[in-house]
Amino acid sequence: MFPGESVQQDSPTRVRTPSAAAAPPRAGGSAGRTRDPYFDNAKYLTIVLVVCGHAWEPLTYGSRTVTAAYLTVYAFHMPAFALISGYFSRGFDLGPGRLRRLLTGVAVPYVVFEVAYTLFYRWAQDDPGYPISLFDPWYVMWFLVALFIWRLTTPLWPALRHPVPVALALSVLAAVSPDVGGDLALQRVLAFLPFFVLGLSLRPEHFTRLRTRRVRLAALPVGAGALLAAYALAPRLDAGWFYRRGSVAGRGVPAWAGVFTTPALFLLALALTAAFLAWVPGRRLWITALGTGTMYGYLLHGFVIKSSRFWDWYDHPWLHTPVGELAVTGAAIAMITLLCTAPVRRVFRPLVEPRMAWAFRRETEGSGRGAAKNAANTAQHQKTAQDTH
Repeated sequence: MFPGESVQQDSPTRVRTPSAAAAPPRAGGSAGRTRDPYFDNAKYLTIVLVVCGHAWEPLTYGSRTVTAAYLTVYAFHMPAFALISGYFSRGFDLGPGRLRRLLTGVAVPYVVFEVAYTLFYRWAQDDPGYPISLFDPWYVMWFLVALFIWRLTTPLWPALRHPVPVALALSVLAAVSPDVGGDLALQRVLAFLPFFVLGLSLRPEHFTRLRTRRVRLAALPVGAGALLAAYALAPRLDAGWFYRRGSVAGRGVPAWAGVFTTPALFLLALALTAAFLAWVPGRRLWITALGTGTMYGYLLHGFVIKSSRFWDWYDHPWLHTPVGELAVTGAAIAMITLLCTAPVRRVFRPLVEPRMAWAFRRETEGSGRGAAKNAANTAQHQKTAQDTH
């Protein structure tokens, strides 16, 4: 599962494959349909970039090469996360079934893991008084808050004539407002909102166009140029520009600069995301199945990353050599791969994907048909709005 994909994947892009014709239908799905491996591959590769970025951070203080890779990845990996999350939220409405999955697939895991991370910090740092606060997300947990808020606003965006510019305007407003940020990581919620809204606006053919030979060839100089620019700017460029934790005033520039830097960073992230997605394999590979478990990797890897900081794993000088840096990268990839595997998912499913049938009223057959009809009408309305605009 990917942050942004519901527990029962309601993917707008399913493809028919020869093997799917003989396969039994998925629960809640249609016979003869299967997941598109392209998106599962993209989800796995994106979570790999996230974890590599976290693993590289202590190495950036002594290596210009690692810093260049770190800056390049941070320029687009969370925007890519948000964009794909938006794409898989296109069918979301405020129907009972969708809201139930939003609560069990996002809100409840947020509460569980926010508390777990706080208790982990108390134990590791011997700080029993460290407060538990659901309004101040700890480390990676901010993305679940953002996803929850974004999804609640999903029905609004198709009704707007220009949803992406409106979302970008809100992002600019947050960037120039020093008072935005504190509670619920609102600064980041608004900063990455345009990518989520853009994902809502995309259709399968957009990704098909990305994967043409011409676009893939064009993506190569884009990626190479970004790495070279990051290498040149590494001693002077503050990575905080890509974290989007606060207003631009915190970066040492006037607040009005956010009017220009926010759209510029949006376009940079969009170009790098497109270049990345152009090279994601479209066929079924060994990584494809791992793409269905990325929510597990996302929520669990923070414990390993924070352990490396708390217990000074990076104090060994050998890790700061080229071979050591490669070893750290390999270890990060192996770790996130393990966390996305089926055995790990089976163990942690009650925490990451709790069923919680006891907490909800059972729908009658008639109400179920009515909810399905309303969902179909909403989906048709959204499709009409997208095709019109």
